Amino acid sequence: MVFGILGLAVLGAAGFFVLGLMSQNGEAPGLVQGQLAPCPDSPNCVSSETGTVAEKATQPLSADAWDKLPEAIAAQGGTVTSASDDYISAEFKSAIFGFVDDVEFRKAEDAVHLRSASRVGYSDAGANAARVAALRGALGE
Repeated sequence: MVFGILGLAVLGAAGFFVLGLMSQNGEAPGLVQGQLAPCPDSPNCVSSETGTVAEKATQPLSADAWDKLPEAIAAQGGTVTSASDDYISAEFKSAIFGFVDDVEFRKAEDAVHLRSASRVGYSDAGANAARVAALRGALGE
């Protein structure tokens, strides 16, 4: 019985390890028709883009936040992977299994829209919403 439970625990940890490795391949979805990509059906995404369902919706950042984003991302442990005049993408990696989440920002006329989503899996236990809240705090929003 003990060996069976131990075997299941090892198998579960191995599964998470493989998912973590899988998430390290890929990149942020980028802009789709001038907006950040819609969130998937899974609950592991938050976005400020118009049309986002209420349970995944978050408020955009102020327009003043744009120039501070790279520093705030780095301070929160992220790495900027792409930057242009109106778009920034960054990756955040979890400490234990190395899961990668993409965080994207789109500069609009009066705000900065954002999207934070897991690359793999279904639930994120609120990690993306917490990341957005931490970035807001780092930006003084």
